[in-house]
Amino acid sequence: MMTLALITLVLHAAIAGLFYTFSMSVMPGLNAIDPAQAQAAMRSINRKILNPWLYIPFMGAPVAALAAGFLAGSPAALWFFLAAGVNFVGSFLVTVAINVPMNNKHDAGSMTYPEYSPRWTGWNTLRAVAGFASVVLVGVGIAYL
Repeated sequence: MMTLALITLVLHAAIAGLFYTFSMSVMPGLNAIDPAQAQAAMRSINRKILNPWLYIPFMGAPVAALAAGFLAGSPAALWFFLAAGVNFVGSFLVTVAINVPMNNKHDAGSMTYPEYSPRWTGWNTLRAVAGFASVVLVGVGIAYL
C-alpha cells in the first residue's frame, strides 16, 4: 500500500509541477518575445507535450489516488478520494473543457497569442493550485496510513 501511495504522491507532484512551471516561467518567457514567435513556440510546445511523459501523471494521478483510496483503510481512504476528486475537477476537467479547446483555437489561428496567453495562463494557474492541493491531500492520506 505504501508503494502505491508514494507513486500517487509523485504523479500528483509531477502534474502540479508541470502546470506551475508553465504559469511561472514558460508563459512569462513567451510573453516577453514577439507575439508571432510566441505563437509559433506555443504551437510547437502543445504538439510536443502530447507524449507518454505527460499522459502518465495526467491520467495516472487521479486513477492512482482512487486505487489508493480503495485499498487504504479509514481515515486515509477519504484523503485519497478527495485528492482524486480535486485532481479530476481542477486538472483533468479544466484541461479538457478549457485549456485544450483554447490550444485548438490558438493552433487554428482563430485566437491570437495576446488573446490566448492571459486566459490560458489563468486557467493553467488554477490547474497548478488544484494540483498542489491534491499533493497535500495525498500527503495527509499517507500520514494516516
